[in-house]
Amino acid sequence: MLKKFGSVIGLVIGFVSIFGAYYLEGGTFGALFIASSIIIVFGGTFAATIIGVGIEKFLSIFSLIKRAYFPPRYDIKNLISGFVIISKKSRKEGILAMEGQIAKLLYPFPKKLIRLVMDGTDIDLLENIALGEIKAMQNRHYSFISIFNKMGGYAPTMGIIGTVMGLIMTLANAGKDPTILIHNIATAFIATLWGILSANLLWLPISDRLRECHLEEKQMMELSLEGVMAIQSGEIPSIVKSRLMSLLPQKEQDSSVIKLK
Repeated sequence: MLKKFGSVIGLVIGFVSIFGAYYLEGGTFGALFIASSIIIVFGGTFAATIIGVGIEKFLSIFSLIKRAYFPPRYDIKNLISGFVIISKKSRKEGILAMEGQIAKLLYPFPKKLIRLVMDGTDIDLLENIALGEIKAMQNRHYSFISIFNKMGGYAPTMGIIGTVMGLIMTLANAGKDPTILIHNIATAFIATLWGILSANLLWLPISDRLRECHLEEKQMMELSLEGVMAIQSGEIPSIVKSRLMSLLPQKEQDSSVIKLK
């Protein structure tokens, strides 16, 4: 539960803490949601992002946000178990016997590597293909992560722009209706609030979460490559298991129980 919805829980805690404290001090929520301030911050941030990365990449941020808050989970222990089972099968019945066991590997990348082994791909070529795919995945992920890093930099700047505009309007209306002056001052400071809040509670945390998702996927791919190379080298199941388990943190190695079926 906590792993699956941890990011959402963190976001809720953040908003509740900030706005809750504001409300407890006697503030009203209506004063925070001034349309002009929100438009300046979010509209300006989105505009700067589109200029920087292009409309096509910008439109991908919505699926990336979903991925950050509801990331895919990789069952590494079951993946290792699958490699151990396939190793045992291939040693007993040969490489082609792995066909019926591919489903145990759970994910497309290790399945692809096993099929390359069954097609007779040389071990060096197999490694080059896998490393090339890992590198391409890393470059792709980092380009998406950088979008949110940029947005985390743009948002506070847009808040400052909103503040300056509000102060300009305040000075321009000096000596007129005090209500207008108060409204302009509120617009100025609310813009700064939304700029800093959106950067530190939305864009930068999403960037960090996507980086964690990347590391988890990379771990799965690197472990898969090690497993396939061990099987292709003809290593016995117990060695395959030990080789793959060594890639896990020590605590997980001690607590894991993977049977040789």
